[in-house]
Amino acid sequence: MNNSILDIVSINNYVILASILFTIGVLGVMFRRNTIVIFMCIELMLNAVNLLLVAFSVMHSDPGGQVMVFFIMAVAAAEVAVGLAILVMIFRNIGSIDIDVMNKLKW
Repeated sequence: MNNSILDIVSINNYVILASILFTIGVLGVMFRRNTIVIFMCIELMLNAVNLLLVAFSVMHSDPGGQVMVFFIMAVAAAEVAVGLAILVMIFRNIGSIDIDVMNKLKW
């Protein structure tokens, strides 16, 4: 009765789910023009990687992957805080956070 979740759900299912999530994130970054949606897609890609790290960590009985997830989440939180602060300043100056409008910021 002391089975792990990987005995019930195959590692292949985790790989497929993480691949789908990562692909959705990449497509969102490539095709969306809203900056906040792009940030959310980057977070989705990071969470797909976190899912794989935890799944493989449990499969190999090594807590190193789970520790790495905490570092990734801390970096992602810092990225969101700095990114949203930059977006607020851009919105105050330009009046929009659309990628095409921000193109005017080039030299």
